[in-house]
Amino acid sequence: MKLPVDGAMLLSFINMKLRDEYASLDDLCEDCEADRAEIEEKLRALGYEYDPARNAFR
Repeated sequence: MKLPVDGAMLLSFINMKLRDEYASLDDLCEDCEADRAEIEEKLRALGYEYDPARNAFR
């Protein structure tokens, strides 16, 4: 699955998938064959961090 390139779209997409389909960011990354560090780096640049307790970027 191709992830959105735009940071705001990526945030929305990832949080939607985490809310609706995946129990963790690791599960999402494994299923989508995505690089977790790359996702976290891109969203951190926008001021968001992954919160495993909420299973979302906040």
